[in-house]
Amino acid sequence: MTARAQEQEPVATPILHVDMDAFYASVATRDRPDLADVPVIVGGGHRGVVLSANYPARVYGVRSGMPSTRARRLCPDAVVIAPDHDEFSVVSSAVMEVFRRVTPLVEALSMDEAFLDVRGAVRRLGPPAVIAEQVRAVIHDEQRITCSVGVAATVSVAKLASKRAKPDGVVVVPPERVTTFLHPLDVGELYGVGEKTRASLHRLGLVTVGDVAHTPVGTLRRALGDALGTHLHELAWGTDRREVSPGRSGVFGNGGGDPERSMGAQETFSRDVDDREVVLRELLRLTSRVTTRMRVAGVAGRTVAITVRFADFTTITRSRTLSEATDVTQEVYRAAVGIYDALGLQRARLRLVGVRVENLLPREQVHHQHLLGEREHGWSEADRAMDRATRRFGDAAVRPASLLG
Repeated sequence: MTARAQEQEPVATPILHVDMDAFYASVATRDRPDLADVPVIVGGGHRGVVLSANYPARVYGVRSGMPSTRARRLCPDAVVIAPDHDEFSVVSSAVMEVFRRVTPLVEALSMDEAFLDVRGAVRRLGPPAVIAEQVRAVIHDEQRITCSVGVAATVSVAKLASKRAKPDGVVVVPPERVTTFLHPLDVGELYGVGEKTRASLHRLGLVTVGDVAHTPVGTLRRALGDALGTHLHELAWGTDRREVSPGRSGVFGNGGGDPERSMGAQETFSRDVDDREVVLRELLRLTSRVTTRMRVAGVAGRTVAITVRFADFTTITRSRTLSEATDVTQEVYRAAVGIYDALGLQRARLRLVGVRVENLLPREQVHHQHLLGEREHGWSEADRAMDRATRRFGDAAVRPASLLG
């Protein structure tokens, strides 16, 4: 097989569904080794509901959304921890950034799960199953929590596979095994099928996914409506949506809704840094990562912000609003450098830097006002040429000269 044929060979299972294992409970207890094997409930105050339960608590039947009084009856010896939503948000952002280091095609379903399309990363990182293991290892190393990953050709099969991988595992469902994997399952396990739809299907005598698959689609449409009947038939055969929609998705993972209001990236240095050139190179690298995600999502933003964390963990954030929204790497980078220089840090030792673009709006709503003498083709076209190259050949194919090596 020629090199060109290898480059163009399709990836059979390009979709990953990554789901954190008992996310809130894992974050709440990661600094408490004494609670590793103890039932733990997060949330569930005097009259509240359970936000999360770790796996030892789940053995007793405790589940998220359960009234706290019932949870305490089921597991009276459980340790109850108050939720720290700020900490959950910080860890979630870091996890999503791990995903986006692999691919810009990340569709967040919630704080603790997302779909990734990794077909553009296989040349750089290896097959999807290898990427899944790498993602798990990085999250465990950086955040000290575990996740489970499903790998498949479509979003719904990948999501079901990650459920089978729990806890702390990987399940790959190649195309030739889809029906064997799906058809024995209860219809209620299909992605997006709630209790009401499950009850309707059971009343029709459709108990397993195989039952739905072998029911004529016309019958399903008449019983459930055209849209739902068609969709369930596709789910039952594993032929549903194969594209990942960057941003946040709807109930069936079909996208929709407003774009993310901001996108950012941050990096903790391996050792404290006081060299301006090193900091600026990192700002450029982070800016390139953020603006690439923006272009994939079809958004632009007007406000550029940087975050700086000092060696003593003091953290400051400063922002600047541009005259018009942009997704151009060099324009965002120039703003970030201006903000950094205005801080006047003078060799202060830095632990972390971050770049964020805020006030995002759909790219088609941005109308660039050309200046007198401005080139017809500029940085925007260069960015898009780089995007095309990296999608085909990987992130290392082309990059700013200052980031080489």
